[in-house]
Amino acid sequence: MLSGQKYSEQKQINRVTYQANIIIDYFNLRVRVVEHRGNLFSLLEEVHQIAVQHSFEKIICMAKYEDLCDFMASGFMIEAMIQKYFIGSDAYFVTKYYTNERRNSEKWLEEDKIINDILRKPRENKLTDTHFLIRKATPGDAEQLATLYDTVFQIYPTPLNNPDYIQQVMKDSTIFYVVEDNGVIVSSASAEVNSTFYNAELTDCATLDAYRKHGLMKKLLMQLEKELMNNGIYCAYSIARALSYGMNKSFYQLGYSYTGRLTNNCYIFDKIEDMNVWVKDLSRN
Repeated sequence: MLSGQKYSEQKQINRVTYQANIIIDYFNLRVRVVEHRGNLFSLLEEVHQIAVQHSFEKIICMAKYEDLCDFMASGFMIEAMIQKYFIGSDAYFVTKYYTNERRNSEKWLEEDKIINDILRKPRENKLTDTHFLIRKATPGDAEQLATLYDTVFQIYPTPLNNPDYIQQVMKDSTIFYVVEDNGVIVSSASAEVNSTFYNAELTDCATLDAYRKHGLMKKLLMQLEKELMNNGIYCAYSIARALSYGMNKSFYQLGYSYTGRLTNNCYIFDKIEDMNVWVKDLSRN
């Protein structure tokens, strides 16, 4: 990860005819429109100006079904979707690109093979036993978590190698679960809860190489699902590296549905990568 770099900035746009919550993502060279209302064409013109100002390569918006035609008319395209994202209504990832390099993926066919191989196999419900401790993380785990993420990922789209950042997101709305071996955190995953729309993104999945044979990630994700259901959150989704056979298989085996792929979405692991979207209705567990 890069140190001393400003990763992103959240901004609230309040105009007479439209309002929006956007994220100016310096690290991943994109603007994300998280929510919006009002005059969509005027909003997209302002977002376009922000993208041009920062020489960004991509705009990505969470769109409602009724707005899709207006997004298409503004040059956007649908890449993926999340069922029941907006308090029961579907959301669509719509994107617009500013460079051919960002628009085109060199790994697309390889990623197609990975996802097709996974989807052709039957789902298995069995879980291996583990003697490791699985528990909910606390702010006191921030140092160890930062070390874990710094070890696993050369590059990550958020500054998870910073303990202060981890403590802040825990305070905001993110739940972490961890696996311990003799007091050392060897695997972790989180749920980033959106309390406005009642959904959660399962993310920040990391396991040390020496522990990957134990199936720890599936156990962590199941613990996070239980936590979400206990808090009335039933829309769970994740955005997994399209090149990661193991992570995509984990979500498939846990009953998630594959709903699309985001082209050159973010910098992760060691380069910019395509990301697969997986969705699950936890109320049907």
